[in-house]
Amino acid sequence: TVFLRTALAMATGGKDSHSGRPQYTNRLIHEKSPYLLQHAHNPVNWYPWGQEAFDKAKMEDKLIFLSVGYSTCHWCHVMEQESFQNVEIGQILNENFVCIKVDREERPDVDKVYMTFVQATSSGGGWPMSVWLTPDLKPFVGGTYFPPEDGIYQVGFRSVLLRILEQWKRNRASLLENSQKIMSALLARTDVGVRGEEVPPSSQEVTTRCFQQLLESYDEEYGGFSESPKFPTSVNLNFLFSYWALHRSTSEGAQALQMALHTLKMMAYGGIHDHIAQGFHRYSTDQRWHVPHFEKMLYDQGQLAAVYAKAFQISGDEFFADVATDILLYVSRDLSDSSGGFYSAEDADSYPTIQSKEKQEGAFCVWTAEEIRQLLSDPVEGIPERKTTADVFMHHFGVKEDGNVNPMKDPHNELKGKNVLMIQYSLELTAARFGLGLEELKALLTKSREKLYMARRQRPRPHLDTKMLASWNGLMISGFAQSGAILGKKEYVDRAASAASFLQKHMFNADSGKLLRSCYLGKDNSVHQSSVPIHGFLEDYVFVIQGLFDLYEALLDPKWLEWAAQLQHKQDELFWDPKGFAYFSTEAADPSLLLRIKDDQDGAEPSPNSVAVTNLLRAASYTGYKEWAKKAGQILAAFSERLLKIPVVLPEMARATAACHLTLKQVVVCGDPSKEDTKELLHCVYSTYTPNRPNLPQEIVESVMGESPSLLALSSVQEEKDRKVKESELSWPSGSNVNHSSGAWL
Repeated sequence: TVFLRTALAMATGGKDSHSGRPQYTNRLIHEKSPYLLQHAHNPVNWYPWGQEAFDKAKMEDKLIFLSVGYSTCHWCHVMEQESFQNVEIGQILNENFVCIKVDREERPDVDKVYMTFVQATSSGGGWPMSVWLTPDLKPFVGGTYFPPEDGIYQVGFRSVLLRILEQWKRNRASLLENSQKIMSALLARTDVGVRGEEVPPSSQEVTTRCFQQLLESYDEEYGGFSESPKFPTSVNLNFLFSYWALHRSTSEGAQALQMALHTLKMMAYGGIHDHIAQGFHRYSTDQRWHVPHFEKMLYDQGQLAAVYAKAFQISGDEFFADVATDILLYVSRDLSDSSGGFYSAEDADSYPTIQSKEKQEGAFCVWTAEEIRQLLSDPVEGIPERKTTADVFMHHFGVKEDGNVNPMKDPHNELKGKNVLMIQYSLELTAARFGLGLEELKALLTKSREKLYMARRQRPRPHLDTKMLASWNGLMISGFAQSGAILGKKEYVDRAASAASFLQKHMFNADSGKLLRSCYLGKDNSVHQSSVPIHGFLEDYVFVIQGLFDLYEALLDPKWLEWAAQLQHKQDELFWDPKGFAYFSTEAADPSLLLRIKDDQDGAEPSPNSVAVTNLLRAASYTGYKEWAKKAGQILAAFSERLLKIPVVLPEMARATAACHLTLKQVVVCGDPSKEDTKELLHCVYSTYTPNRPNLPQEIVESVMGESPSLLALSSVQEEKDRKVKESELSWPSGSNVNHSSGAWL
């Protein structure tokens, strides 16, 4: 590819504002990643991560500037506009560095290696991530976002580049020595494994400490586990549900359940929840869940749908079922490909109007009071006061005439005079305020939201990242499958099965038995692969296997269980550490990766090893293959020190310790799957929250036990271990209307 230069050096770079034709084109034009394509017309001579860039750096003895981000990242857009579209900065980069651009969602392996360095050597991490490497890929300076020029509190990007060049010329030997020391320290720091004859830590000690640590950070007023920013950390909520299930009769158990349900309600009331077009934004910038960072990520939708469905399963409160349905509506409508896969994300930034020349964060989602008054001008009939629908709607959702966004949460004044909708009052209070009946108010608010949704559809939409990732599709399969089983909605389970079929067709190599990391929506609306396909990482296997188990339990089609077991064997082959135990995040084959890391922290997504523990226990329970149960214990042993000291950073793994130490409950359902009595029994199973419970239909038990069972095979928690249950002693759930004579039984 020829990097095109132009004599018309415009300070903004990018596309010619009059003709719309690109002035610059670099090697990223040949990539499939939406993020890389966003930078294909920068005046920076970007390379994708690969041997061509590495060879150039060594041959020309140049430093590497590595920039890592993702296509829906607000601050990535800001740095591109300010620095990477700046011709003068582009010239400094092109003449002195080999510039590499990486999509962190496409290459999480590269991202994790250098983010580990940035977090270890600076005050934090994030995206865009900016790292300077030696020609042999070793980092020596790193950071995140840099403004283009020096400011009061931060050195500008131009100055950073010039200072690094000066240091490289004057103190090269010292920089190389420091780089080597840092890498040695990182190798030691990331070395997770067993020390001697370690055994899995005490489940009671780990879970009790994890609960106490969550309690210490819990926000009693608004829910969540920090002041700000606040993330919808599903791993914390899942842990609290499990803790409650194991301590139902204690005050701590009741407190754990209250913490989880209150957090979920406050999130659903807040502006982090899109009250018009459904789904959840990535995080809240404030304590009240009000002003979000407006991008929407697939991994959040998948996890939150399952969590809200479980909240309904536990509480019986239809509010939680409605939120789960809301999330799945958004994903089905806006993040679904016709082939069955799920897209990755929707951007935070968009053009306020068709005529706008600059994008603004949240423009697609926010409202002025005047807009709402114009759209909802109908008078409300049957009440003493003369009020319009807008009056009721604005009261309920906290809309103010001059906007409801705290200026402290709007550093660029993009939301000035605008409103982020959040539920300010309960339905009962709003109904009482306006003298309306409850059902009348619900109908009014539903109709109002529909009008605002239709108006929003006329606005320019945010960028949609149509990249499809195996791992996030796995999480979304779990969301649809679990929600479908709990809510009794077959269409959700069918949608999960469609996505699983998509993965098997487009993201699985049957010859090698390997998953692929990603595929992309092409210009012809068909599914495309990159020219050099990226093989799946540990997280892809773990989340897909989990999704397949959830799909199997919801659908009881053994083909999904068989594929899950096949992938589990392949995961063991590619990623297992036989010396230190647990799984590496990447295969051993890539020489460009300086570290093989074992993630030791749950974040917006659970760490792969955390989920792997539960997967292995489920796989062992289904197949009788005891080696998998042994591996689950070995993972816990490898992370024992972290689990005992700060389990709050691994709540999903802390939850799994209980499953490892206590005998799994196995529910065996015998009967014709097509008959109503069998379906009602299954519904009874799905309607009860019991963590760590695999459902075994008769044919699976036969394959494991060698014969058809004649009574309930129920292995419960320890106090029920030795209990023998005969068919005549079975207690049938009241109201189940099961035809006992037909032969369907638990």
